[in-house]
Amino acid sequence: MSRKATIFLPVLVVLILTTAAVKPPTDRYFEILKNLDIFATLFKEVNTHYVDEINPTTLIKSGIDEMLETLDPYTNYIAADDIETYRMMTTGEYSGIGAVVERKNGVSTVVMPYEGFAAHEAGLRAGDEIHAINGISLEGKSEEEIRYLMKGQSNSEITLTVKRYGQQGTFEVQVKREKIAVDSVPYAGMVTDNIGYVRLTSFTQNVGRSIGIKVLDLMEQGATSIILDLRGNPGGLLHEAVNVSNIFVEKGKKIVTQKGKVRANDWTYNTLNDPVDPNIPLVVLTDNGSASASEIVSGVMQDYDRGVLIGRKTFGKGLVQIERPLSYDAVVKITTAKYYTPTGRCIQAIDYSNRNEDGSVGKIPDSLKNEFYTLNGRKVFDGGGIDPDVEVERLEFAPVTESLLRNDHLFFYATEYFYKNKDLKPESPDDLRLTDAEYESFLKWLSGKDFDYVTRVEKETKDLIKIAKEEKRYAELKSYFDNLEKATKHNKEKDLVTFKEEIKMLLEQEIAGRYFYERGIIESTFGKDPDVQMAVAILNDPARYQSILKPN
Repeated sequence: MSRKATIFLPVLVVLILTTAAVKPPTDRYFEILKNLDIFATLFKEVNTHYVDEINPTTLIKSGIDEMLETLDPYTNYIAADDIETYRMMTTGEYSGIGAVVERKNGVSTVVMPYEGFAAHEAGLRAGDEIHAINGISLEGKSEEEIRYLMKGQSNSEITLTVKRYGQQGTFEVQVKREKIAVDSVPYAGMVTDNIGYVRLTSFTQNVGRSIGIKVLDLMEQGATSIILDLRGNPGGLLHEAVNVSNIFVEKGKKIVTQKGKVRANDWTYNTLNDPVDPNIPLVVLTDNGSASASEIVSGVMQDYDRGVLIGRKTFGKGLVQIERPLSYDAVVKITTAKYYTPTGRCIQAIDYSNRNEDGSVGKIPDSLKNEFYTLNGRKVFDGGGIDPDVEVERLEFAPVTESLLRNDHLFFYATEYFYKNKDLKPESPDDLRLTDAEYESFLKWLSGKDFDYVTRVEKETKDLIKIAKEEKRYAELKSYFDNLEKATKHNKEKDLVTFKEEIKMLLEQEIAGRYFYERGIIESTFGKDPDVQMAVAILNDPARYQSILKPN
């Protein structure tokens, strides 16, 4: 591999120079040849004379990554070694045991086994610690090394040495690796007797068909309206955004247009099939993590006044990438076009083509944004993501809650709760709501555990003191600062009571996940999710729903 990497650039330059002898040179073409030649000779000299031995593959990849970084964050080089991970992101498929494994307290721990897959069938549970793989200890191993040990051909067996809460010593679990298809639609169910809910986490292959089937199923269960949750969905395949839109939009409607420098890449995508239901009331949930294909679907529903958008402004990624094959099984993903919603909006928020002198980029200013009008005449804008029709304030957690999450105390307590309540047979996550007495038990369990934190008020007080010292005014203000520090110092015991409800909500989610896996975590949030609650309120009020889509 290193030898190939060493000779690759000189060979590339020779090939281009040979082509240049036939093709009349232009200034731009000459610049390309010249700089490739400089890069090749520079690399040769560094490789020959640098004081220490260098890794040609690592060095060249760093150069490629830095070069592409000057364009935009989405034009990427994917080396052959990373192709499997990249394909998993676009297809949702990989070969493995079917479980999310993360390092907790320095130990590889099962966070969530996927229902129905190998890890789940072998009896692995959330909270199980994996100490060895095929007899190889994981102590001191990096996450990359652990992933390598986990990988293998489908149908090959892997032996895990596992330690479980409440059991002495370790035991071995035989798991057969298999082709795992991570479901991009982890949940579809009823929020109320008449409102169906579908969560879509990414636009992978065939996800449009999957959602169409799930929407039909929800309608058979009695759903007369639908909530489509695109929060945190980073996007994916463009044609699947078209297919998802087609579920709710009539055949032959324009969904998205892409335009770029190369006119051959310009394309307009229309719906090709009859919809599942073009009239069923629809709410789409969005936030700042909704990007790319998510924004296409959101923009379509808004432009055609097909559904109400609830939540927060989307990310603002209006760029299209294509894959181009490279030598040695590598791939480059290149931004080739911008996409436009049916009204002609490009919702790209950051202008990478016009950088500041220091190389930084800024968002498109409001003064340069353009007005557009939806089918019913509602005013919408380009250049900064999709604005929701009904904005809901983001749910922010207190520093004490963030600290409990960061230190995995909720995770570990949920594991202990599960094994100490083996006789509990809940029928739904609602049966796992914590009583005040149970919350008190959690607080006792927390005593003596490390989860300290710094509040924003404390941080800004320290910053203010630092400024006072720099301006040589601290001495005269010292008594004031002493009182301020005393008044703003956080009290963990008090904060655990003050922010009890949000801590309980997250703890109940963790516990629900132990009994009902991912489905339990999602269902547990319904009653306390402000976005979902707003969606339910609007869908249950037809007059309000129509007034949003058809003002005046």
